[in-house]
Amino acid sequence: MIIKKNIFGQYLFIKKWLIKIIGFISYNRFSNTIKISGSEIINNLPNKNVLFVSNHQTYFADGIAILHMLNASVNGRKNTLKNSNYLFNPKLNIYFIAAKETMNKGLIPKILSYTGSISIKRTWKEGQKNIVRDVSNIDISNIKKALKDGWVITFPQGTTKAWAPIRKGTAHIIKENKPIVVPIILDGFRRSFDKKGLFIKKKGSQQKMEVKKPLKINYEVSIEDITKEIGLAIHQDISQKVIR
Repeated sequence: MIIKKNIFGQYLFIKKWLIKIIGFISYNRFSNTIKISGSEIINNLPNKNVLFVSNHQTYFADGIAILHMLNASVNGRKNTLKNSNYLFNPKLNIYFIAAKETMNKGLIPKILSYTGSISIKRTWKEGQKNIVRDVSNIDISNIKKALKDGWVITFPQGTTKAWAPIRKGTAHIIKENKPIVVPIILDGFRRSFDKKGLFIKKKGSQQKMEVKKPLKINYEVSIEDITKEIGLAIHQDISQKVIR
């Protein structure tokens, strides 16, 4: 009997069980407090070459909540996580881009990493140091492989700070791979959880998740234009700070 692996050599049965375990552990944190809108869009997406772009408020709670929403949606839920049975049938070709240094810190991040992390070296920061580093060709290749295989989640600001600039790397990914780009807007996670997103800070506090329609991107425009469009789509363009 051949034990199936994914494109990164991870055993699918291990990934499936980890998603189930993490899903059931975290389920009560979101099921009664998260307000979802727009998730009906998920069922109209192709099975691969889809990039979800989202703002970022905690290290881990954001990504876990999005994984809950995606798995609930593909298992027939609309704008709800009610009835946790969807965790028995997780979609196994969902990946998320995360900083390598974050995913290597401690046992919990390493376990989370096995559920779908594409761990990359940040080009602008290492620990608390600001740096300038070339993009890793391995990282680019891994993101491309993941898009060819399925869906990828990314937080293009690369930090949990509100109004941080959108990193141009996401625009390069879009321009080169021409994925369907689906924006997700998160709110309330910073109030509900600690910075890591592992512990509840304010019990009963509501989180919001809005799934927007895929962007109509002209892949031929400049990197700067695509970067601007992403910022506007996830409500993180600095010009919106004055308006809102």
